[in-house]
Amino acid sequence: MSSSQRFQALDVFRGMTICFMIIVNTPGNDMSFSPLHHAKWNGFTPTDLVFPSFLFAVGNALSFVMSKWDTKTQAEVLTKIFKRTALIFLLGYLMYWFPFFRLDETGHIIAAPISNTRILGVLQRIALCYGIAALMIYYLKPRLSVIISVVLLFVYWIIMYAFGDYTLEGNAGLKFDLWLMGEKHLYHGEGIAFDPEGWLSTMPAIGNVIGGYIAGKFIQQKGKSYEGLAKLLLTGFALFAIAYFWNLSFPINKKLWTSSFVLHTVGLDCMILAAIIYVIDFLHKTKGVYFFEVVGKNPLTIYLLSELLATVLYMIKVGDKNLFEWIYDNIFSYAGDYFGSLAFSVTYMLVCWSVGYFMDKKKIYIRV
Repeated sequence: MSSSQRFQALDVFRGMTICFMIIVNTPGNDMSFSPLHHAKWNGFTPTDLVFPSFLFAVGNALSFVMSKWDTKTQAEVLTKIFKRTALIFLLGYLMYWFPFFRLDETGHIIAAPISNTRILGVLQRIALCYGIAALMIYYLKPRLSVIISVVLLFVYWIIMYAFGDYTLEGNAGLKFDLWLMGEKHLYHGEGIAFDPEGWLSTMPAIGNVIGGYIAGKFIQQKGKSYEGLAKLLLTGFALFAIAYFWNLSFPINKKLWTSSFVLHTVGLDCMILAAIIYVIDFLHKTKGVYFFEVVGKNPLTIYLLSELLATVLYMIKVGDKNLFEWIYDNIFSYAGDYFGSLAFSVTYMLVCWSVGYFMDKKKIYIRV
């Protein structure tokens, strides 16, 4: 299996993740099909796999670039890690602050106060998990990094049990974030100030990146054989089974990013990646995979575009509605609530995909 082929499978995996992420993030209305909603609290839906899969892909990609670091000085490697971490974190922060102004009660434009801007979020978690995982692997090597990741899963379980409960209002992560950042800097989409990408729950999420890294290294070493691919598949199933039993005492919960959730999602991602590699590199069936490669080659750019474009659509007024609502009501609503919402989100994803297609044809690949 050549390096390019392995990267093709990774691009497809990342592209599938981003495409699904856009679909679930931008429904036409709230009447989406149930698999396109996150679990309300404990439990799991296909949508809950999207974000951890992105982290898994980050770790997987890291496994392919680590060999290049052997020829660089320590200063060069650290500069690269810290620069990438800071840039991704800043992009995430600015994305939530965008468009940097708002309308007051009288309709006048005023600056959006930085004091009310959410500090953490999706890209911020990706940045932190990447930075910590990269430093662990660079200095401690893979075996010790895995051990530490497992220890962090148990430490997180102990903290969550000892200093709170597993509810929205009483969990230890919320208490810590309120103490450290205050209510105004948290996410308010759950009905109260609570950040599903909080500081404390970043601890177990590092395991998703480390899991992706280990899977990537294993594929490079054993991926040419059916035996190696079978081991990846069986490892994924084993993690999935362990998560099932851990769920009995520490529920699978995406918003708390519980330790059982980490094992559950890493297990699923191992099995999904094994299936993609089998289809592409063993069966050589590549028809249609280019669709996902387009997005997988510029994942961060396409994700940012999808979020910022949605914000712009919400800002533009058409009568008494915003442009986002107007497009749905005048075009997609005729298909019914559920199918109309799905058609809108798929169309929106295709618009973002078309930008990725243009960039790929022009050989424009934005890396941070």
